[in-house]
Order: sequence, then C-alpha cells, then structure tokens
Amino acid sequence: MHLAGTEVTIERSGRLVIDDLSFAAENSTALIVTGPNGAGKSTLLRAIAGLIHLTSGTIQLEGGDPERTVPEQCHYVGHLDGLKTALTVMENVTFWRDFYGAGGASASVETALAEVGLDHLGALPAAYLSAGQRRRLSFARLLVSHRPVWLLDEPTSALDAASEARFIALVNRHLAGGGLVIAATHAPLAFASTTWLGLTETLPA
Repeated sequence: MHLAGTEVTIERSGRLVIDDLSFAAENSTALIVTGPNGAGKSTLLRAIAGLIHLTSGTIQLEGGDPERTVPEQCHYVGHLDGLKTALTVMENVTFWRDFYGAGGASASVETALAEVGLDHLGALPAAYLSAGQRRRLSFARLLVSHRPVWLLDEPTSALDAASEARFIALVNRHLAGGGLVIAATHAPLAFASTTWLGLTETLPA
C-alpha cells in the first residue's frame, strides 16, 4: 500500500498554507510530519482525511480498496477527541463502530476498551473522564472499525508515560499488520518503523 501526494497546494481564507508539496507514505511504516506551528501539519492530515479541499494537486492511495475513496480508508484523530460527553464510555465506542462500520480486523467494543485501558469505566459518562482518559477513548475508534490508514494529530498530548507506551504498542501492532500511519507531532514518537516529512511555514508573498 502506498499513499502519495503530488504537488499538493492548499489555500485557506486566502492564505497559502501548503505550497506544491509532494510526499509518500508506505504500509508498515509511520510517516512523521514535523514543523513549527503554522507550517500546515494539521491542514495536511485534514486534507488527506477529506475534510479540506486541495487548491491543486492530488492525493492517491495505491493498494487499498479501489471501490473506496482515500478518506473512506482513513481514520483521523485530531486535536479534539470527538466524544459525546452525555454518552457513556461504552456508548461512545459503540457509536463509532456503528457509524464507521465494523468488519475486517475490527475489535469488539469490549476488546477495544480493554486495549486502551478503559474497560473498567464502560458505564461512566464520558464527561467524567480526565483529559488523558478522553484521549485514550478516542483511540478506541481506531480498533472497532478497521481502516488501513491512521492519521494522528499530536496523538500523545495529555497522555502519561504508561498511556503513551500503550498507544505506541497499538500503533506498532497496526504497522506490523500492514497498516499505514501519518502522524503530526512536536514530540518524539517511538514507532517501530518511521520516515520523516519536515514542513516549513509558508510565508506570504
């Protein structure tokens, strides 16, 4: 599996955020996107996820499901955890499974909660979770609905050392199974196999 961007340019509100960027990411490897604030790291991930339109250029996935678009084969975990705080921990994961669809190598809701260390809190409303627990709960959607491409924006924010190690293990298992990861980060990420893409801030002309 091979995800490639060719001459990607993105403008937002009249500002050039990404200018003529080409990149490639391979299965079983994490592409780590680095750069200062404003360099377009989050914008790039959101564009791959189909949440932002390209001004020009293309993003293509080779070796995936030819009947699905690139965004339909991606999971995006952004800065916001995307929780329904009135729902319980288990209800949130069940919603994600039903919304995204299970199948393939998807885990059950119970297994996913155990994998992120929240199986003992299934009946608790998500509003009562700590910031780190909310972040871990957001990772459960990666497990209950199998998609080959994971797009992770500052994924270890709010995690303590033990939770970060648990998360790294989940990502490494995804990579070992042939998955593909693109992660934007300011912090080091100890994934098993990585390549790097450094962005610089695009200055106005």
